[in-house]
Amino acid sequence: MVNTLRTLYPEIEPFETGFLDTGDGHTVYWERVGTKGAKPAVFLHGGPGGGCGAAHRRLFDPARYDVILFDQRGCGRSKPFADLENNTTWHLVDDIERLREMMGVEKWLVFGGSWGSTLALAYAEKHPEHVSELVLRGVYTLTKAELAWYYQFGVSEMFPDKWERFIAPIPEAERDDLMAAYRKRLIGDDKAEQIKCAKAWSIWEGETITLLPEPATSDHFHEDDFALAFARIENHFFTHAGWLEEGQLLRDAHKLQDIEGTIVHGRYDMPCPAKYAYQLSKAWPRAEFHLIEGAGHAYSEPGILDRLIRATDRYAENN
Repeated sequence: MVNTLRTLYPEIEPFETGFLDTGDGHTVYWERVGTKGAKPAVFLHGGPGGGCGAAHRRLFDPARYDVILFDQRGCGRSKPFADLENNTTWHLVDDIERLREMMGVEKWLVFGGSWGSTLALAYAEKHPEHVSELVLRGVYTLTKAELAWYYQFGVSEMFPDKWERFIAPIPEAERDDLMAAYRKRLIGDDKAEQIKCAKAWSIWEGETITLLPEPATSDHFHEDDFALAFARIENHFFTHAGWLEEGQLLRDAHKLQDIEGTIVHGRYDMPCPAKYAYQLSKAWPRAEFHLIEGAGHAYSEPGILDRLIRATDRYAENN
């Protein structure tokens, strides 16, 4: 019997949208899809700075889920655009709690991929009592080693052609600390330089997250507005190591002991080495761990998507 890979649910529009005033200068866009009153869930997008897309709504069975998706501070439809003030991991954790309270639920499934997995872990370790299940894809624990692997030396060896384009805007004398060199330009006053560097930063990521080239995934990383928010916010968070202590997310994984979960990770994930997802699976025994052969980082890759849909389907039965 052929085991057919699962794919996204049909296209769906939100049944409710709105803006959350955080009270400290940010207005966060949110939307709600599925069936009101069904199993509650929240979707945490990647980046940071990536924003939500219409396809993200389709990771959940709309008949069995009531899902909140939101654009994290400074990106997507949230305002002010590309703003870095009062924009940290812990501000976002507080925003998730505000949205849960607004929804009026005690617990919800938390789904996060890439940076969204980092944020999901930070949230779940701070508020384990409010998490029914965790679904994590492309686990990123935001250690110094992970940052250096992607932005200094490591992935550079796998994609020398793309790396050459990534470092091109930075003078050779500043290339010993590329995150710092990019930060100087991304927060600088030269708008043309800011856009040029934002696009170089964004394209590097967009073109290295899939095992094989996938223009449908990478093309929007080339767009000026998307790149500006993505690069500024991502560089801001990574420069500050996510306002996390070194190794904090793995160290505190014991706080997830009462939470059921699923970890899905591509064997050939370039931005997020599989080692850290594997370590998390060891520190969190209640999690199912799926290491997907022939896959990179993106949720759209067939083997990864199949496991994510199977996870949300299975947890729908817990309601």
